[in-house]
Amino acid sequence: MDIDFMVKYAPFFAEAAWTTLYIGAVGIFFSFLVGLAVSVIRYKKIPFLLPLSTAYVELSRNTPLLVQLFFLYFGLPKAGIHIPGEACAAIGLSFLGGSYMAEALRSGIESVSVSQYESGAALGLTDHQILRFVLLPQALSVSLPPLCANVLFLIKETSVFSVCAVPDLMYAAKDLIGLYYKTDETLCLLVAAYLIILLPISAGASFLERRLRHGL
Repeated sequence: MDIDFMVKYAPFFAEAAWTTLYIGAVGIFFSFLVGLAVSVIRYKKIPFLLPLSTAYVELSRNTPLLVQLFFLYFGLPKAGIHIPGEACAAIGLSFLGGSYMAEALRSGIESVSVSQYESGAALGLTDHQILRFVLLPQALSVSLPPLCANVLFLIKETSVFSVCAVPDLMYAAKDLIGLYYKTDETLCLLVAAYLIILLPISAGASFLERRLRHGL
């Protein structure tokens, strides 16, 4: 094991980790927004949008992110649409994550008792106000565990971003292995980088779940 090599190229992995985190954060943020919109559409059963949202969830959940990225990065240019690699990665992650977030949020909304809705209506709240102030806050607390699991899942899915020429962690690992053939050292750096990213997020998610379970 070449420790000097690992020390020398650790900053290279640190830079790649920031790229992974940045694109991952953007993708997770927009996937949550997409998931929230889709969950509301499916819960309220909006006539025209319901079949579209259902088709989106089925398409997103049943196609790999790698295939989606190939379509965005290599397929769309055939139609004259050119999207930078980092934008393709963020769009692909948002598209994939949106369906998982939607299912988690929808299950949370449906877990709220009907009496909560009826109580809000009895107080004179509109449907929008009931959804915003009564249903969603309770649904978010119920959906927190699967939402956190989805965040971890999506960050791990960033490992395929290298197909879009995004200089993420996997791209850095492939680059170093191809140049120096230091496979063991490079993979150790790769594993360490993902652990440094994922372990704090996992610990933070567990802390939030415990706080919610005992009441904030």
